[in-house]
Amino acid sequence: MRRVVITGMSGISPLGQDWPTVAANLKAVKNKVVHMEAWDDYKGLNTRLASPVLDFEKPSHYKRKQVRSMGRVALMATVSAERALIDAGLLDDESIKNGKMGVSYGSCAGSTDAILDFGNMLQDKDVRGINATTYIRMMSHTAAVNIGVFFGLTGRVIPTASACTSGSQGIGYAYEAIKYGQQDLMIAGGAEELCPSEAAVFDTLFATSVKNDEPHKTPAPFDKDRDGLVLGEGAGSFILEEYEHAKARGARIYAEIIGFACNSDGKHITQPNTKTMEIAMRCALQDAGIEASAIGYVNAHGTSTAQGDVAETQATHRVFGSEMPISSLKSYMGHTLGACGVLEAWMSILMMKEKWFAPTVNLKEVDSECGELDYIMGAPKSIETDYIMTNNFAFGGINTSLIIKNI
Repeated sequence: MRRVVITGMSGISPLGQDWPTVAANLKAVKNKVVHMEAWDDYKGLNTRLASPVLDFEKPSHYKRKQVRSMGRVALMATVSAERALIDAGLLDDESIKNGKMGVSYGSCAGSTDAILDFGNMLQDKDVRGINATTYIRMMSHTAAVNIGVFFGLTGRVIPTASACTSGSQGIGYAYEAIKYGQQDLMIAGGAEELCPSEAAVFDTLFATSVKNDEPHKTPAPFDKDRDGLVLGEGAGSFILEEYEHAKARGARIYAEIIGFACNSDGKHITQPNTKTMEIAMRCALQDAGIEASAIGYVNAHGTSTAQGDVAETQATHRVFGSEMPISSLKSYMGHTLGACGVLEAWMSILMMKEKWFAPTVNLKEVDSECGELDYIMGAPKSIETDYIMTNNFAFGGINTSLIIKNI
């Protein structure tokens, strides 16, 4: 089995697009949720809240021909991947084009403006508005393939369109591809663009926050008065590399991925299952070859829904006991769906390296139904640890758990 390390990282998030900006926003313990005035036009949509990325634009060096197959989600993914390659010192390295580098990347869906074009075609029975790139922008693997084409990668492509675990599966499957000798390098991660259609999905399940006049007070993961989730958007990319390959070229190494597990509930499409969540965490620990006591912090999925928060924290308590520090970064930037797995891992790794972890925003009193844990509240907590776990759980009963070691 080969070791897998992270040699490049990048994030585009509502909290910022570089670590100093993100860290400052986390330490301020304030969220980036806003009232979406444009959503007021949608009849029957209960939530008007979201956490958009407000400062993202197409880079000036991207030519029209290069981006015509990209919607916003693929563009954010590609820009994030480019920044991660730069961070790893690999952007202009011809070795990434010889088949040794692949892509493992996901999103819930493609760009919804392209989906709308096909919807109009079906409704109006008129193909006007459809062009050669409409499907490419719409398809669920648009981020993965656009990254591969943009950088001329000829290794394997693993699309992970698995809702809220798209980003974490992207990392996990990339880790396995390198660990088992199929690739030497992988671009891994996930992305999502904000769309009211996705808010409507959660609205139908009565899972969205409707504190529309108080965006700063929501979401509130684990809190007894939480009223649902808030959506966000963004993209994140890791460069994963076989350890000896990274060492030979003198690469900077941020951390090592030592454990990954993914399983499914096999019972219900939208209701979480605490037992299989627990199994996923235990399987990740087994893959890592460490005891639960070695983990110093758990980054929770923490969506701020009643069923999800309770199921997850009860499972976490059974694995780690009552003294495990835990917090939810979705309280700052909302649920970024396909991007959450990688954005939360990115932030957690850098907090681990700086020996502090952000609290959960808006958590005042823990719901008595939640598992007994050391919920980080109020202010960042100083923690010195070399091992963290980050978990994500998705529609379809898909559960992921990643374990990352500091280097």
